[in-house]
Amino acid sequence: MTLGSLVYVSGSQKTERAKSPWLLEGFVATLKTKNRSEATLRAYISDIEQFINWAEGNKHPDFRKITKRTLRDYLAFMTLRGDERTSIMRRRASLRSYFTWLVERKHLDESPAARLSAPKPNAQLPKIVVREQLENLLDVDWGDDKFAVLDRAVCEVLYGAGLRVSELCGLNASSVDFKQGLLRVLGKGRKERIVPLHDQGLKAVKEWVKDARDEVATPDSPKDALFLNRRGNRLGTRDVRRILDNRVAMGHIHPHALRHTYATHLLEGGADLRVVQELLGHESLTTTQLYTHVSKSRLQKVHHQTHPRG
Repeated sequence: MTLGSLVYVSGSQKTERAKSPWLLEGFVATLKTKNRSEATLRAYISDIEQFINWAEGNKHPDFRKITKRTLRDYLAFMTLRGDERTSIMRRRASLRSYFTWLVERKHLDESPAARLSAPKPNAQLPKIVVREQLENLLDVDWGDDKFAVLDRAVCEVLYGAGLRVSELCGLNASSVDFKQGLLRVLGKGRKERIVPLHDQGLKAVKEWVKDARDEVATPDSPKDALFLNRRGNRLGTRDVRRILDNRVAMGHIHPHALRHTYATHLLEGGADLRVVQELLGHESLTTTQLYTHVSKSRLQKVHHQTHPRG
């Protein structure tokens, strides 16, 4: 798939969507003006492409032939195929955006996806890192070679600031205010927020910047990137997963679990829910409220294990 030329690949066939009756090139152009990330653009385009391929295969040649019943059939098709509910919901959201755009551009009078329901995702509590794993990750002496310094700084920031992995990878050297102990973070929707970082985390980042970054950097390394991988490129999400896999002695830790643990520990320590929402960069308080259930479940477990009548 090439965003610039609007050439999309589906299976073994290449289709020039700019010439299609679906007006996809205009939709993509609008998304670009909204400063969507490259990953978000790819997801939107992939979702709409999959739907178009299905629709054309079921004798719906263009957007004017799509009804709410058509979209319901598509959701049912994905469900029967065994797609994850979260994936189906994301594709429904992409379709709603696409058809809303068609209405806004006067190509349709109303959107067939306006009140389209989708299966609710299974409510799963986020997994948090157990104390032994956390101690093993942050308190064990890893040595002082350049990559050990990098790995420690990455882990300290992930847990100490509760960042999404993409946010951590997007940090620049200018994002860190060592004097005030703050990080300037660019989150979802390119929304910026300020997050405090504890002294241990600041110390680890300062050691990386002062003693190790120049050793890892190459002539082609991005000058502004805070964290670099072992090839001297900006740190990527896969690099972060490898760091955790290599550094955790007892089981696997997913990078996002450190963010869950950060939020849970703040709430258990008495932090206000709205403060945690701000620190995490959640747009909706409902998302943050999930962590209150995590805390309650842990309290219930401790009560059951320790109280004489638990």
